[in-house]
Amino acid sequence: MIRFTLKSCVQVLAAASIMIAGAAEAKKKKPVPPPPPPPPAPKYVVVPWKPIPPEWAAPTTYVPPLGPDGLRVSVNRNITPAQTLWNLRSGYNVAALNCRDPKHAEIVVNYRAFLKAHAKTLRATNTKIDAEWRGKYGAGFIKSREKYMTEVYNHFAMPPTLPAFCDAALAMSRDGKLVKSAALNDFAARSLPSLEIVFDDFFKRFDAYKVEMAAWEAKWGKDTVPGSTVLESSVRFTN
Repeated sequence: MIRFTLKSCVQVLAAASIMIAGAAEAKKKKPVPPPPPPPPAPKYVVVPWKPIPPEWAAPTTYVPPLGPDGLRVSVNRNITPAQTLWNLRSGYNVAALNCRDPKHAEIVVNYRAFLKAHAKTLRATNTKIDAEWRGKYGAGFIKSREKYMTEVYNHFAMPPTLPAFCDAALAMSRDGKLVKSAALNDFAARSLPSLEIVFDDFFKRFDAYKVEMAAWEAKWGKDTVPGSTVLESSVRFTN
């Protein structure tokens, strides 16, 4: 049988007090965890400028599709030899009227000589083309032919292509100075493509511009203002 005396009770209470005080002190000394770091500051990026159309052409410029042969659909393709010669003469005319840079001054001189040297052949070619259009469209062929020739002139006179077109026309005019009338169709067959490649190149570069513009709009948003700042998290990054 255990007997408690006043002294032993005091000792037990004292020991318990020491243990409680030690536990409280240990609890006080437990390290406090640091506060969580603040959220990162939002990152902003500057919106780059939009792609620029080749030769500063209008963004809405019409680009003819590629045909089944892989070539660009054009008023200068899939036409008769007579029409080929007449279209070359038309392009020559556009160059003489529109190529006003001093380095292209020779075009006018060569064009006048071309018309004089081949007047008879060109008249016969025009008559032949009338017959071709009449056979295709009947008595009302003139309206259809005039509409087509308007498209030919507009094609050659595209403002964005004018510098390159004038360079090509100048080279063509020099090549044609010694051509005989009997060889005029052959000259046209090889020279018209040398003018047409100017437009093929422009349309190819314009197609590339449209791809770049579509990628820009997909990344930044169609209505985003170039030069502005936007949240990096809002940008649609693509590979």
